[in-house]
Parts: sequence; structure tokens; C-alpha cells
Amino acid sequence: MPERIAYFGPAGTFTEEAALRYAPKSELVPCHTIAAVAVAVAAGEAQRGVVPIENSMEGSVTDTLDLLIHQSNLFIQRELVLPIVHCLLVRPDATQEDIEVIYSHPQALGQCRGFLEQRFPRTTLVAALSTAAAAEQLKKSDYPTAAAIGTARASKLYGLRVLARGIQDNPANVTRFVVLGHTDHPPTGDDKTSLCFSFNDDQPGLLYAAMGEFARRRINLAKVESRPTKQSLGQYIFLIDLQGHREDTEIKEALQKLQAQASMLKIFGSYPRYVAAKR
Repeated sequence: MPERIAYFGPAGTFTEEAALRYAPKSELVPCHTIAAVAVAVAAGEAQRGVVPIENSMEGSVTDTLDLLIHQSNLFIQRELVLPIVHCLLVRPDATQEDIEVIYSHPQALGQCRGFLEQRFPRTTLVAALSTAAAAEQLKKSDYPTAAAIGTARASKLYGLRVLARGIQDNPANVTRFVVLGHTDHPPTGDDKTSLCFSFNDDQPGLLYAAMGEFARRRINLAKVESRPTKQSLGQYIFLIDLQGHREDTEIKEALQKLQAQASMLKIFGSYPRYVAAKR
């Protein structure tokens, strides 16, 4: 029986493409929200889940960060990085001059901002739940002059035509996806660990002292950012990606020291570090 992989769908999204690359022989289970992916895995309806976590142009996917921080006890098992190639999709007989409305996910609209401002400065932009949902919305729309930003696969799934390909503002546009499961990954020797922490008190030097635990042990921090705690204005949760596995001696020591300083520490998981294939 094939493994079931939940993903932030529907079919035709970049997340589906990531899921297919991760587990091409598995049964894919589309979910309408990122939270629903975690629910499917937690309930045993799928063995793993694939969700986006970061885009090179638009930054972190806050729904995924908030899920990891507040709503889920799942772990990150893998990370995948995919190039994002956005396409302008239209009905088979439509032309550029016809377009008055463009549907897409807000992230996609943001990643194609320059193209849209140059080619469609007076066109109405309408947010959709996903790029595939935008393609479906276009197919069902009553607007004969509508278009959508989506994937080339979505054009085939929904009987649309690719009017323009590669319309993202940055040709180096990539999105990082993570695979969620009930455990993280054993050490491989080339790993990454993701975690978050916060402080109850607001005192000078708290964050400096926390960062010092990693600096003194020469642990490289690949990413540092913050999110509101959602409890009080001015209180933040700090998120870190670091190179190495949480079972590595130096990292384990640093995490123990951080645990003693922080009011909350949550490890999202250790997993193999993504390395781009050499051309």
C-alpha cells in the first residue's frame, strides 16, 4: 500500500510539485489549508505532509510558522527547494488586451508585482486560496476577460492556455518546502535544525546572551527572525535555523543553556540540509 502524503493543495500548485518530487510513488492527499495538512498527519490520514515555509522574494510563510509554533507537535523531517516559475493563464481564445481581472494567491501576486505593474497597471487583482484555486476560479468565472497566475501544470488540469511564462520578477525565485512527520530525521552529518524560543522578561541583553551560546560554540545560524507571541504587544518569539543536528554535542549543549534562559523553547526538528545540485 503506497504511503499517503498530505499537501497544501489543490492539484496544480507548487506544493503539489514539491510533494511529487519528494515522494513520486506515494498517494497525494490535497488539503485546502496548511493547518489541514498538519491535522491529516496528526490524525493518521497521511503519513507525512508537505507545506511551504519560505520564499526567496516574499519571505516566510507565516501560516506555516504559526502552525509550528502554536498548533502542532509534528516535526520537520526534510526540506526541499524548488524554482518558482509563474505563468499567466487565460482561456484558450483570450488575448492580453482582453484581461481586466487577474486571480492568484497573494504570494504569487507579490512575486509578479513588477510584471503586473508594467503590463496590467489598471487591472483588478483578486486574491485566491492558491495558484491552482486561481486557475479553477478562472475556469468557472463569469468574467470573460479574467486571467490567473499559476503553474503550467494547472493550465493542463483546467484547460487553460499559457499566455506568458516565467513572469516572476526575479528569475532566481525559489520556495523552500518542509516535510512534516511524527519524528524528525536521524543525523546524517550534514543537517539543519529549526527551533523557536521566547522570554517572559524584557531585559537588556537577553537575546544577545542567547545568541552567544551558539557563537561561542561556532555554530552557524542560517536564519534568524521573529514573530509576535499573539499574547501581548511588543512580545516576540524568535525563530532560528542552525547548521547541525540537535544530537550533535555542541548543539545539544547550546540548547541546554538556551533552555535555562528562555521561558519557552520548542525544537521543530533536525533534518538533512538541502544542497542544490551542481550544474
